[in-house]
Amino acid sequence: MAPDLRERLDHYLVRLGFARSRRAARQMLECGLVRLNGRAGHKGELVAATDTVEITATPALPALAPDPEAKLEILFQDAAVVVVNKPAPMPCHPLHPGERGTVMSGVVAQFPETASVGDAPREGGLVHRLDNGTSGALLVARTADAFCQMREAIRAGRIRRTYLALVEGNLKESLQLDMALAHHPQNARKMVVVADTAGTGLALKARPATSVVEPIRVAGRFTLAAVTPRTGLRHQIRVHLAQAGYPIAGDALYGGMSIAPLPADRFWLHLAEMEFRSPASGPVRARSPLPRDLEDVLKQAGRGLDRHT
Repeated sequence: MAPDLRERLDHYLVRLGFARSRRAARQMLECGLVRLNGRAGHKGELVAATDTVEITATPALPALAPDPEAKLEILFQDAAVVVVNKPAPMPCHPLHPGERGTVMSGVVAQFPETASVGDAPREGGLVHRLDNGTSGALLVARTADAFCQMREAIRAGRIRRTYLALVEGNLKESLQLDMALAHHPQNARKMVVVADTAGTGLALKARPATSVVEPIRVAGRFTLAAVTPRTGLRHQIRVHLAQAGYPIAGDALYGGMSIAPLPADRFWLHLAEMEFRSPASGPVRARSPLPRDLEDVLKQAGRGLDRHT
């Protein structure tokens, strides 16, 4: 290792050729294939010249197994991409070899070519992810070229994603939430706003994030809002809304109150619409209808929606 080396662990794996991309590097870290100074390494950790990095060169990364039982509604398809309607709480991809019951195992059963697309074996052509508790439109590439183009488009903000969120409180005006996020220093399940982490060193690992929030209607003690993220960080919308004082209904991890009939692993967040340009057929607008469980919550929250004033 060069004597002046000081960089993030995931960057280090890519630069020295141990991973084909940062996405693949993150997967190696998540699967426990990388150790830093004798312990499991984590995404974003800094590597110094005196550190020891050990890499397990085993085929431990789980591959996608087709699951014909994982039935998925197709919102759009052409020769380059497919947009599926992800139900909650179904996970996007497997975490263990042979795991079924995920979105991608269902996609691979219908579109086998998506298994070998992309740079992460367990994700195939998955262009972006949704949390288990989030439902809605999910974009998957069918070819390697489409995967590269769609990943670049989402990083550059050329794919517009419009979420519907039911938040606590009376949101009266539009918000633009610009808050850098980082992984929580003690809880691997959570993300945090860096402004709240003074003295923890998280500023070195933070990434900028922006979400635009538009109120739609009031529903009792809640507000139905449209949220458009301009970046795509983990838990971004959930953290931003909670930090702004409008946690998502049912999102206990970030302070949202439980609300019937949603189970503990479900919260009121739905990716309702995606707009992008497909390499095969040009402009696309894919819409995902509101699922029944979220409709039921709206009815219970306000006995129907009153117009926002």
